[in-house]
Amino acid sequence: MLSEVTVLSELPVLSMVVFLPVLVGIGLLLVPEARRRLVAGIWITTTAVDLALIVALWIGYAAGGGRSTGAGAVAGASSGTGAIAYETNLAWMPTLGSGYHVGVDGLSLPLAAMTALLFLACAIYSVRQDHRPRTHAALFLFLQTVSLGLFVSLDLILFFVFFDLSIVGMYFIIAVWGHGNAARSALQFFLYTFIGSLALLLGFIVLYLASDPHTFDIVELIRQDPLKNDPLVGGLALLTISIGLAVKTPTVPFHTWLPPAHTDAPAPGSVILAGVLLKMGAFGFVRIAIPILPGPWHSYAMVFVIVGVVSVLYGALVAMAQTNFKRMVAYTSVNHMGYIILGLGAAGLAAGSNPQAANLAVTGAVTQMVSHGLLTGALFLLAGVLFARGHSYEMTEYGGLAGTAPRFAALTAVAVFGSLGLPGLSGFIAEFQIFTGSLGAAPIPTALALLGILITAALLLRMLAQVFLGPERQPKSEASERDAPAAETPYDLRPRELLSVAPLLVLAVVIGVFPRFLLDLIEPAARALIALVAAGTQ
Repeated sequence: MLSEVTVLSELPVLSMVVFLPVLVGIGLLLVPEARRRLVAGIWITTTAVDLALIVALWIGYAAGGGRSTGAGAVAGASSGTGAIAYETNLAWMPTLGSGYHVGVDGLSLPLAAMTALLFLACAIYSVRQDHRPRTHAALFLFLQTVSLGLFVSLDLILFFVFFDLSIVGMYFIIAVWGHGNAARSALQFFLYTFIGSLALLLGFIVLYLASDPHTFDIVELIRQDPLKNDPLVGGLALLTISIGLAVKTPTVPFHTWLPPAHTDAPAPGSVILAGVLLKMGAFGFVRIAIPILPGPWHSYAMVFVIVGVVSVLYGALVAMAQTNFKRMVAYTSVNHMGYIILGLGAAGLAAGSNPQAANLAVTGAVTQMVSHGLLTGALFLLAGVLFARGHSYEMTEYGGLAGTAPRFAALTAVAVFGSLGLPGLSGFIAEFQIFTGSLGAAPIPTALALLGILITAALLLRMLAQVFLGPERQPKSEASERDAPAAETPYDLRPRELLSVAPLLVLAVVIGVFPRFLLDLIEPAARALIALVAAGTQ
């Protein structure tokens, strides 16, 4: 099997995975808009092939123990970042010390796989998209390339380019295919996140100027630890980078763009926004902020713990006050992303004194990124089903749907129970690790964060009772009645909707019951990350 890994590593498979969607998307622009079925078939096939390639990379990575046989393997291993595989490092802007440097490890490969799966779910869900279907599919394929490119980037400029392009792609998805006040929400999303990206770029420039020789290469910057002996500048660099990442994550108080963007975005747009784009910010912490600035991260770790706890409690409390299904799910995203920041902050506190607990917290944080993508992605697709039938997200207008839409009710219940951390589902695996790893380093904040689970459970169970139980009540929609096949009730899931949602929840159950295949991938990389922070505190 190791020889097979070597063959894969010698081929530019990772670049094929990244750029296949956008190349097909460009080709789609040659297909007439009227050929909706052809467009949908090409889109689904492309995303399925991309997912299959990532699964092959995963199998090869696991079989080879994560050994890197590509160029720069020695650098990747010696940097302490864990095993970097399928590496490509080509000169791009040599005078700036920036190159096309990509590769995957146990932190990025799970997120790349989750990204491909969510884009496939969106492609299946959008089979009946009749408003500019060709452009719609091409834009999602562009976003898929941008998202995968960011997760495999090992160069700060490359990371920044993909980071900014994701903002552009999502802006058009919200503005063109959204509803309600879509133009305003899209503009708010763009301005907030673009300003955050400028802060991120400023931090990258500080790292570049501090390095010797000057470079934007992440592996080289980790090796140099350029601000180790300058805590003031290191703290300022961490501040600017963290602001840029916190806006995208988002954490309180940088979250205000998220609820309107989600509410007015189309369902597939919300899936990618919550499941993928929010992870770009969280991933930036584990790929850039923590390993390149280990000393400052340890010094200011309690700040991140506090920000995480505030996000957990604020997101849960504000979600409880919502009557709009989609806004409620959006605020639970603030809550769930807060757990990730809590875990990463606690890991920074515990890295020197209790590396085992720190490793557990980081592993839980990365697992939470995957779990949140699957569960919240499913919830937003289900919200899209609700809106497509009743043209309303207001939960007070619905009731008793479990009797008329049993498949819809069952899948929503699974997604809800996973989101509130019920054992047997991925949310429990992630949150249990975060709390166990964080409790020793930050007992009071972690105890406060536990309240977030109780509040989240209360608001999600209330939603289930209101929408699916009790007397039947639903807004009437002539369009939904006309489009529904005669043999099924208009509110229950149709085959394409079932096929897009069910695999996400099946995988959440698999992770909840058999998590080892995922944890075995994440833990070695998390352990290497904690070793970097521990070394930076000395």
